[in-house]
Formats: sequence, structure tokens, C-alpha cells
Amino acid sequence: MHDTPGGWRRTAAGAGLLRADGSVASTIFAEMTALAMRTGAINLGQGFPDEDGPAEVLEAAREAISAGVNQYPPGLGILDLREAICEHQRRFYGLDVDPGTQTVVTTGATEALAAALLGLVDGPDDEVVVFEPYYDSYAACVALSGATLRTVPLRFPDFQPDLDELAAAVSDRTRVILLNNPHNPTGAVFERAVLDEIIRLAHAHNAIILSDEVYEHLTFGVPHTPVAALPGGWERTLTISSGGKTFRTTGWKIGWITGPAELVTAALTVKQFLTYVSGAPFQPAIAAGLRLPDAFFTGIADEMRRKKDMLGAGLRAAGLAVSEPRGSYFTVADAASLGAADADEFCRGPLAEAGVVAIPITAFVSPARRDEYRTLVRFAACKRVEVLDEAVARLATLAG
Repeated sequence: MHDTPGGWRRTAAGAGLLRADGSVASTIFAEMTALAMRTGAINLGQGFPDEDGPAEVLEAAREAISAGVNQYPPGLGILDLREAICEHQRRFYGLDVDPGTQTVVTTGATEALAAALLGLVDGPDDEVVVFEPYYDSYAACVALSGATLRTVPLRFPDFQPDLDELAAAVSDRTRVILLNNPHNPTGAVFERAVLDEIIRLAHAHNAIILSDEVYEHLTFGVPHTPVAALPGGWERTLTISSGGKTFRTTGWKIGWITGPAELVTAALTVKQFLTYVSGAPFQPAIAAGLRLPDAFFTGIADEMRRKKDMLGAGLRAAGLAVSEPRGSYFTVADAASLGAADADEFCRGPLAEAGVVAIPITAFVSPARRDEYRTLVRFAACKRVEVLDEAVARLATLAG
């Protein structure tokens, strides 16, 4: 077996992924959700909403089931959804995307990431550059691909990368620059200069940009700018998104990839052997969602902004230093301001005892960088207002 990034190792035969000690471990999200259920704590750890999505979207799924849309859809996804995705890209970003050759529907964004990496990476001589902290599936997917992971640190409180460190991480061995913007777990939205530098480096080193944009409609006071919409970006970029975060349907697992036909084909070549196709009756429902009026999309961003402001105020009142997020569901706080030396111990101890569950940022970093993020904690604001009110009241007990 061979050590891989993020504490994973890969069997020599490629049969599976194991933790470094040989065990199959649950994710931190499952652990913290179980802790919340066991103790009655409010779960601000795992990033799932506790409210249903828009009625029009839910009703479209019911209608599709009743109409018999319950068998395998086309491998690319139903045409109506692919057309809706392309309409969305044109409407919001001015991108002209072909639904026939430049779009594929996936089983959520996580499958899209796996298919793209497995389709683009040639083996151990390739490198994948990611921004750290990173969503935990990134390291696992890179390990499955056999590539080497290179990371660029994002530092509290603004979590913007240093451009010199970014340039140093990218080389002629870089096959993929994996971008997550808006960023999970930090809530950062990358500056235009960062996106321009990613494009420059991709051209200079013949690399592909894989851009995970699932929080594209959840930004606060700053617009979302797809890297594919910038000069020089389209021809080297696969863009990934999904309906889960935008329409509060995380359990439906409907995502998509858009980009140049040859890059989409590389991902599709692998995707067809993963899940083959994705939930048939949910596809017309997500198509309906993508065609909702502008007021819906501005409304969900405004609502999430109010919720993150509530949560941030509560965290500050509890004595925590807080990073101001510019997008996503998430807010990062530094438990060191309450004297904590380790975020994992803080989350399982004082925070859980106060009746709130969150995720230590060390769950999103490689072992070599744990000390740099040891006291940081991620909180999710994607809950009902009354739940956040109660969470803030419980957090107040941390202040003594």
C-alpha cells in the first residue's frame, strides 16, 4: 500500500482507500452528526439545510414521478435539464454552452469531481493543486486517481491565497488546478487577481482548471465570477455545480459539468462507469429550478446573508474571533480566543457541552498542516432562524 494525501492510502491493486492505520473510518461529518443526535445538540456541523426547497421544484419532481419518469434517463442527462443548465450559464455569466457536447449531468458535484479527476489524470507523474483547507473528498479523489496532491494554504481570517505561493505550487507536472469558489470550508470568495493568476498558470504549464462552484448563488455583497467566464478561462476549464445547495435538495444528488467538449468527454468516459445515470424524476425538477426568476436567486443569497450575520454575531458574543465569510454556508471561528488549544477537543468538549456541534477545520487539511489550523472551527448557518436563535443562546454560555 502507498501513502497518499490527506492521511489516506491506496491499495496497491487500486481496490479501495483506507486510513493510514488500515482502518475504514467514518467521515468527520458523520461523527459530528451522530454526536448531535446522541446528545441533543444543535447540528451546525454538516452543511445541509433543515428546510425544503421551493415549492415549484418539489412539485415538478412529484409530477415527473406521476408521469412515469422513473427509468434510466440518457447518459448525458435529460435534454431539458442540459438545456436549462446552458440557459443558466448564459443568463448569469454570458457563457454560450452546447447542451449536446459541452454539458453532462452527474450524481451530485462529488461524482462530477471524481469523474473529472479520474478522466483527466494520467497517473503518479501528474500533480493536482488544491487550496487548503479543502473539502475532504478532494484528497480522496486525488488518491484514487493516483496523482500527487500539492496544496496552497489559505490563512485565517481572510483566506485569500498568496499569489507567490500559488505560483510556486504549479509546475509542468501540474495536470489539474482544483478550485472551489465560493470556498468550503472557509466561506472565502477569491479575488479577481487570484482567478486571473490561476488562468495564467494553467496556460503557462498546460494544466486544466477544475472549478467547483456549488455555492455560486450564495455570495454576500460580491458577485460570483466563474473562472470559465474570464479571458483565457473557458478553453482550459471544467466547471462543476449542482442543484443541492441552491434549491435545498442536497439529498437529490443532481449535479453537472460544463466545459469544452473534449474535457467533458474525458469526464463522461469515467462517469458512465460510476453511477451510469442520475435520478430521473429529479432532473426535470432541477431544470424547473434553474428557470426560476431572478428574485429567487437574489432572495436565497439575502436570506443566507442574514443567517450568517446572526451566527457571526452570536459567535463574537461568545468570545470567539470570527472570519467574515463572503459566500457559502460557512463561518470559521478561532477557538484560541477562548483559550482552546485544539479545535477537535473544543468541538467534542466545551462546544458540545454547550449544546452545539461544529466541525474542526483540521478535518479539511493534510496532516503536515494540522498545526496551522489547529484551533479553527467551521460552523454552518444553513438552518432555520429559530434554530440559529437557539444555537446563539447556547453559544452565549461559552462566554461564562
